[in-house]
Amino acid sequence: MAGSAGESGAGSAPVTSGEPIVRELDPPPAVWDAFLRLRRLPGAILLDSALELENLGRFSFVTADPFERIRIETSRDDPRDAGPSGGPFATLRVILARFRAPTVPGLPPFQGGAAGLFSYSLGRHIERLPRPERDRLRVPDLLMGIHDWVLAYDHAVRRAWIVSHGFPASGDDRRRRARERIDLVMRLLDGAPLAEDAGRDWRGDDDALGDELRRTSWPVGDLPRVLSNFDRPAYLEAVGRAIEYVHAGDVFQVNLSQQLWAPLDASPLELHRRLRERNPTTFAAYFEPADESFVLVSASPERFLRVDAGGVVETRPIKGTRPRGTFAEEDRFSRDALRESSKDRSENVMIVDLLRNDLSRVCAPGTVEVSDLFGVETYPSIHHLVSAVRGRLEPGRDALDLLAAAFPGGSVTGAPKIRAMEIIAELEPDARGAYCGCLGYLGFDGVLDTSILIRTATASRGWLHFPVGGGIVADSTPEHEYRETIDKARGMVWAID
Repeated sequence: MAGSAGESGAGSAPVTSGEPIVRELDPPPAVWDAFLRLRRLPGAILLDSALELENLGRFSFVTADPFERIRIETSRDDPRDAGPSGGPFATLRVILARFRAPTVPGLPPFQGGAAGLFSYSLGRHIERLPRPERDRLRVPDLLMGIHDWVLAYDHAVRRAWIVSHGFPASGDDRRRRARERIDLVMRLLDGAPLAEDAGRDWRGDDDALGDELRRTSWPVGDLPRVLSNFDRPAYLEAVGRAIEYVHAGDVFQVNLSQQLWAPLDASPLELHRRLRERNPTTFAAYFEPADESFVLVSASPERFLRVDAGGVVETRPIKGTRPRGTFAEEDRFSRDALRESSKDRSENVMIVDLLRNDLSRVCAPGTVEVSDLFGVETYPSIHHLVSAVRGRLEPGRDALDLLAAAFPGGSVTGAPKIRAMEIIAELEPDARGAYCGCLGYLGFDGVLDTSILIRTATASRGWLHFPVGGGIVADSTPEHEYRETIDKARGMVWAID
C-alpha cells in the first residue's frame, strides 16, 4: 500500500477538517478541453457523464495529483488479512478518517475525497475464492487517490466550480494550500491542452504480451483483429456448463464473460474521445493512474452504488440487452421485445432480489424498496433493461459498510453471489482485472457514487483488453448468450476502428 494509513480510526477526531474554498468558472470550460489541460498533473481521472438521461448523467468531475495514494494488490494465498483489520475497506476508512469536510449545498456531490478503482479481485478480500488460472494484467485490487481538489460540473444548469480543501495541511496552512491549488488549476486551464498521444508510451516497448495472446487466444470471426480467451465452441460449452449448474440448483444465475483483446493502434485518450462522441453514456470514465502500466477507458451505463449526503442509497442493476434497430420501427420492436422478454425479466428480478438483500444488511429496516422495475434505457447502440433499488443507511453505518456488504455487484456475478463467483472462477480461465469491479468516488463528507465497470477497456503494453459477458439462467441458450456478448462488444470495437 502506498501512503500511510495513520493511527486514527473511524470514530476518532480528524487530523484536518473544515469547509473548502470554492471558485465558480464563468463561462465553464468544456469538460473534454479541461481534462486535456489538467492531465498534465499525475494520476488524472475523469468521471464523465457524456450522455444526459432523465435523472442520470447530470454531473462530471475532473481531478488529478492526489496528495495520498492507496494501492493494494493480492500477494498471498488468503488476501483477507491484508492491511489493517477488516481489509482494504478498513484501510480506506482509516485514511479518510484523518480528513473531514461538510457538504457545500448547491454544488455537485463530489467535492473532494477518494477517487479510483475497486477491481473485481477485491472480492477475494471479502470471501475465500479460487484464484483464476491466468492474470495477464496484474491490475491492483484497490487503487485510489485522495484528492484535495476537484473540478465539478453540473450539466443541468451548465455551471462548473473548482472545490479545493487544501488537505493534508491544517489551519491557516490548509487555507493557503487550497488557494494555491485553485491557482494551479486555473493556470493549467488557461494553458495549452496536452496532446492526446502525450505521456506514457501506450504502445508498449515489446510484444511479449502479443506473442502470448496469439498463442493462447482465438480470432473472433465477427470482430476483425479481435482475439478472445475462448474460441466459439469453448464459450458455448462454458455457457452449457453454467446452465447445468443452474438446473442442478447450485445457482439461479451466473454471469459468464469472454475476454477480448485487440492491438492498441491509437492512444487510450483517443479511444475515450471516440467513445464519448460515438457511444456516450451516463457513467463513463477515464483513469490514468501514476506509476502504473495501464489506463482505464470506460463507457459504462450502470450505476453500482450511490450514497447521498442524507444517507439515501441507490443501486441500478442492468440485466437484459438488445441492439438498436437500424430504422425507427425496428428499434421500437427491439426495445419492446426486451421489455417483454420473460428471460430478461427473470434475470433482472433475480439480481434485484440479491441487491435488496445486500442493501438490507446496512440499511435501516423497512427502508429498502424497488423504486423502478424493468425500465428500458436507450443508448446509441443498445437498449438495456434497468431496475432501481433504494434504501437509507442505518445509523452508525457508512458508504464503506455498504461497499463491503454489496461488492462486487450482483449484476456481474449472479445469484447466490458467492457460489456464482466460484463458478466464474472455474469456467473463466483469466482474471477479470478491472472488469466487473467499480470505479468512482467517496467524498470527504461521506457521499459515494460508483459505476459497474462494464463496457470498459484496459489499455496496457500495446493491447486493449475489453471483456464482455451476460447472465446465464435456466432458459438461456448458448448461441443467444454468445451473440449478446458480441453485440455488447461492438461499441468498443466501433471506437477502435
